[in-house]
Amino acid sequence: MAPVVYEGAAVVPAHQLVKPVSRDIFPDGLKTTGQHPPLYDQLKPFSEFPQEITGPTVWKAEEYKNNPEKWTHRLTDDEVAELSDAADAFLAGQIPLTGISKGNFPLPKLSAFLAELYKDLVDGKGFILFKGFPVKEWGNHKSAVAYMGLGTYLGYFVSQNSRGHVLGHVKDLGEDAAQIDKVRIYRTNARQYFHADDCDIVGLLCIAKALDGGESDIVSSHSVYNALAKERPDVLETLIQPIWYFDRKGETSVGEEEYIKTSVIYLENGGKGRVYTKWDPYYVRSLTRFSDAGIIPPLSAAQTEALEVLEATCNRLALHMVLDIGDIQFLSNSQVLHARTAYTDYPPPAPRRHLMRLWLATPEHEGGWKLPFWDSDEKKRGGIQVNDTPPVAPLDGE
Repeated sequence: MAPVVYEGAAVVPAHQLVKPVSRDIFPDGLKTTGQHPPLYDQLKPFSEFPQEITGPTVWKAEEYKNNPEKWTHRLTDDEVAELSDAADAFLAGQIPLTGISKGNFPLPKLSAFLAELYKDLVDGKGFILFKGFPVKEWGNHKSAVAYMGLGTYLGYFVSQNSRGHVLGHVKDLGEDAAQIDKVRIYRTNARQYFHADDCDIVGLLCIAKALDGGESDIVSSHSVYNALAKERPDVLETLIQPIWYFDRKGETSVGEEEYIKTSVIYLENGGKGRVYTKWDPYYVRSLTRFSDAGIIPPLSAAQTEALEVLEATCNRLALHMVLDIGDIQFLSNSQVLHARTAYTDYPPPAPRRHLMRLWLATPEHEGGWKLPFWDSDEKKRGGIQVNDTPPVAPLDGE
């Protein structure tokens, strides 16, 4: 394989520099930093990556398949009551949902458990399934408040799209999944291949289930890494090289390019030297409008094979998980990839499959991974931010 030329240090454009924000626009005083290229001089060559990853981030599906007690937490009556009281007090205070924080959503008892969970999500196996969240009893509004309040103990919520949604909705809105250069797949009923979202931790709260399908698969990206290192080191090297273009599907601020050139797998910038995987095949395959025009190179044979081998390895090692109504799944994108099967909704008037989604950021100074991006220590690193679009928290898909 020909050597890759690693580019010089990326320059942070002036509009991306951290600066004070208006609380009239951003009620919690924080703005999502958004998508951007890595700092190329901080990307490491294949020769510097570990031959094998060890530790609690490396797990196999067999460890958990028949042992749900290892990865589920059923909310107790006392925990539900504490969440309910905090949500009622927040609603009574008439604070915008986009202004919710640990400071105005106190959980004096549950917070201790969430602090331990945070460590396991960031440094451990990277996933949990909560059960017993009373969405039917509370309805969408109170459920959203309690869910976002719970999420503030695990990270800072970031915008998930160009419209500023900090409370997202995974729901079939009738968009054409074939138009992958325009449509976000979470707004369709199509299959989602293994991927990581543009955030550190993703949360999914099940409001309504599908008639068929829509089930979840997760995999340790570190187990996948180890398998590739043994079986296909050539594929691993291809994924590590900064030769991949990721589509931004038009969700860009003024002056930004429509795509980002980066790696799929890279090392922390210092810290614990952990291996991070950032991947979504839909965002790679959707760039033919640029490659056909000769603006960027098309996928090489090695890249095409790499994405196919990566997906097959994920499927082989995956843990299957079903979300019932009132379940909340939290995953760390740093060391876990996730997927979803295609689904069919119940016919009307039954509700469509509906998951409320949170994207959460975990900055370096609060234990987050030291990533080779300029915003690695910003509280709301990552996500999608277009210009000064304000955050919004709609209670349903739109």
